[in-house]
Amino acid sequence: MVVDTAEVTASATVTMSDQQTDGSTVVVDWTELADGGFIAVHDSSLLDGATLDSVVGVSGYLGSGVHKDVRVELDDELDEENTLIPMPHRDTNDNEQYDFVDSNGSEDGPFVNADGGAVVDTATVTPSDRASVSMNDTTTGGNFVVVDEAFLPEGGFVTIHDSTVLDGEIVGSIRGTSDYLGAGTHSGVHITLDAPLDEGDTLVPMAHRDTNDNEQYDFPDTDGEEDGPYTTDEGDPVVDTADASVSAAVSTGDYESDGNSYTVHHVDLSEGGFVTIHDATLFDDAVFDSVIGTSEYLEAGFHADIEVVLDEPMRTSQTVVPMAHRDTNDNEQYDFVTSEGEEDGPYTTEGGDPVVDTARSSVVAQATFTGEEEVGDSVTVDSVTLHDGGFVTLHDSTLLDGEVVGSVRGTSDYLGPGTHSGVEVEIDEVPGGEDTFVAMPHLDTNGNQEYDFVSEEGAADGPYTVNGAPHVVPAMVTAEATANVSISDQSSDGSTVTVDSATLSQGGFVTIHDGTLLDGEVIGSVRGTSDYLKAGSHEDVEISLDDPYESDGTAIAMAHLDSNDNEGYDFVDTEGDEDGPYVTDGGDPVLDDAALTVEMDDGMEDTETNNGGSDGDGAGFGAVVALVAVVASVLAARRLN
Repeated sequence: MVVDTAEVTASATVTMSDQQTDGSTVVVDWTELADGGFIAVHDSSLLDGATLDSVVGVSGYLGSGVHKDVRVELDDELDEENTLIPMPHRDTNDNEQYDFVDSNGSEDGPFVNADGGAVVDTATVTPSDRASVSMNDTTTGGNFVVVDEAFLPEGGFVTIHDSTVLDGEIVGSIRGTSDYLGAGTHSGVHITLDAPLDEGDTLVPMAHRDTNDNEQYDFPDTDGEEDGPYTTDEGDPVVDTADASVSAAVSTGDYESDGNSYTVHHVDLSEGGFVTIHDATLFDDAVFDSVIGTSEYLEAGFHADIEVVLDEPMRTSQTVVPMAHRDTNDNEQYDFVTSEGEEDGPYTTEGGDPVVDTARSSVVAQATFTGEEEVGDSVTVDSVTLHDGGFVTLHDSTLLDGEVVGSVRGTSDYLGPGTHSGVEVEIDEVPGGEDTFVAMPHLDTNGNQEYDFVSEEGAADGPYTVNGAPHVVPAMVTAEATANVSISDQSSDGSTVTVDSATLSQGGFVTIHDGTLLDGEVIGSVRGTSDYLKAGSHEDVEISLDDPYESDGTAIAMAHLDSNDNEGYDFVDTEGDEDGPYVTDGGDPVLDDAALTVEMDDGMEDTETNNGGSDGDGAGFGAVVALVAVVASVLAARRLN
């Protein structure tokens, strides 16, 4: 089945806000690139057709995926207000260098939209040496706040003071400070409070310098000698004020997602609870049906990077709404949906609105892989979504040890853009008979609809990435239990038997039974067993017999599983409950038989034939004892042939 998902995401997107600058750098808020490339910043002369000369700055190379707060250094200092135009550019020659201008536009051209136009945004950028800070009234769990915007012309910090700063408590009023912020404009500055709020208060965000250039906030430790505040022309600190109520806070962002889970950046809960992911149908009043995933129970306090596993895979890019929920019945279980809203309702703001955030979750590739048992020469991947088409490859567990190319066990045929269900992938083997396989969506980077990742040693058709890392889904795969064994007529002193060859798909043992097996001596017929044999083929397997032959007889080589995975042969000790034989598709045990001639010490052959000689107790092994007649018929058929 193929579902059209052509609207998963654009080839590239870019967002840049109006901002102040120190003249040397600007900040692009957000960009998503389907393939690696750059952000070139053009000035307003681009609007007059100066395509090349309008470039005033270029980012470093950016890999495919989402990038936030991309800082671009300008080639020449901006000395007056201007409209700047960020434009995502491709890396067409794959050298990770921006060659658009030097090649007169023949290389590294821009990403284009569906209409063929360049993907761009515009922003008014104003040079300034005046710091500023802005914070709206907010709801918090008491441990974390967000400052809406800060402009620091020389870099520094944003510090949160409580209302006692208004009474002159300069150092004691400090509740928390941002990480070091480079020169320029910063939006959505996240600050963890070292001294949490227990109740609502007026907060005072203050812009601070980094006076000793060590990128560490030293204002309180030096009693104000270092890292003092930016000031206005009148000498007052640069501040804003915001009323904060204590309830909960949720903060996230526009991220790439693998479609199987969504990560909420920050969650701050005053009394413990959950963070629930709703889809956009929440805005159509689908309060319960919009729930697509919920976190585990979260204790009261601040939590970072909470991964919420989704109830069903998300196969298209869409709006997500993380919402903070209480645990009203204190059972640490999310009961909001099952109780139809009677329990575990959302945290609310002072105005009674649910505490939420909204973001865009971009899905460029998604795979669902639950693994498979008893596989033959193919494995089925449940579903895969590929924005630009490509392949889904199955790697074995050596991928986890860094064997990127050698771990490939099989790859699908070319898959067009969209979602594909029940994708069958032919494989060469399941190493060890049981292994962790990793489903990995791959691009068709050269557009030839052939999988060239292995032949090009990774230079072509690389994996889809999510937030810069390959999207992978591991699951256990077990090979079909198949075996064959071959033994020839032979002579020995009766203490050893040599099996010509044995192939065991899941590893195990080769056991030598004597001819009394045909009389029902399932356990007592066992003369000896090989050491543990790994999955695969083995030749000339010499087996030392625990019960040697004293006269000529029949040697029946039978392939046995290691059903309890302990690499010890437990068939006899468990009376057949463990390590039973491999069987054919028809249910027959996998075996072969041969005549064993016992040579006496004087070089003479023993002329007395004894099919067994074992004094076994005749114990059976459950369902396998019913196969005795089958063993006889199998051997009879072999002799007849």
